[in-house]
Amino acid sequence: MTETSVSPAFPTERTAVLTGAASARGIGRATADLLAAQGWCIAILDIDGDAAARAAEEIAGKHGVRALGVRADVSDQESVDSAISSVEESLPPVVALANIAGISSPVEFMDETKQGWERVFAINMTGTFLVTQRVLSGMIDRKLGRVVSISSISAQRGGGTYSKVAYSASKAGIIGFTRALAREMGEHGITVNCVAPGPVDTDIMGGALSDDRKEAMSQDILVGRVGTVRDIAALLVFLMGEDAGFITAATYDINGGLQIS
Repeated sequence: MTETSVSPAFPTERTAVLTGAASARGIGRATADLLAAQGWCIAILDIDGDAAARAAEEIAGKHGVRALGVRADVSDQESVDSAISSVEESLPPVVALANIAGISSPVEFMDETKQGWERVFAINMTGTFLVTQRVLSGMIDRKLGRVVSISSISAQRGGGTYSKVAYSASKAGIIGFTRALAREMGEHGITVNCVAPGPVDTDIMGGALSDDRKEAMSQDILVGRVGTVRDIAALLVFLMGEDAGFITAATYDINGGLQIS
């Protein structure tokens, strides 16, 4: 029997890049907190640069790690390149990337405009492409990396939650992107996965969920509740971690049993 290769150990000092992670109520911020608690250095990229800087400052103060908040429009290549360059100059090597930045779209298909459609895809799909491609160059050089992106149960069920066709189509694209990219990155020691959350109490659902809205959404969820940002963050942190080196090209359902694949 031939000896199989194993992934290299994670460096003690390592950085996780998270897009769209400035919001205090968001999945990205919860993920950044959990990663920082494990000793990761944190880079938050967000369209709101001031909020990103505040979030990084709070995380650094709370967990005693190095953190950086940078303004970035993920749909703009120059903005992404500038932001990642700042991260690479200021923090340890980037070992993990979480593509979390995204926008919803409750507009029904026959009312959707070309401008609205393209805006959803520019952020949800093109943004994931641009940030991932920019970060991968360093990961390939180091032969080590974790990439995790956010899809959605809407991609699997054809909507049925809050957003409509544009959002569901863009999130379906994330699944195909993940599987194809994982094929190319395997030889470089880089895993590529995505998660498909069900209803989660974040602002992307059109604002904070009222108790009545939570109850209505929970009717068909087997565990009887909507998800929390901590639920999703825990899975993201695992997939970005050292122990997840044999998992790639996977889509993880995390929806309380609303969708059984």
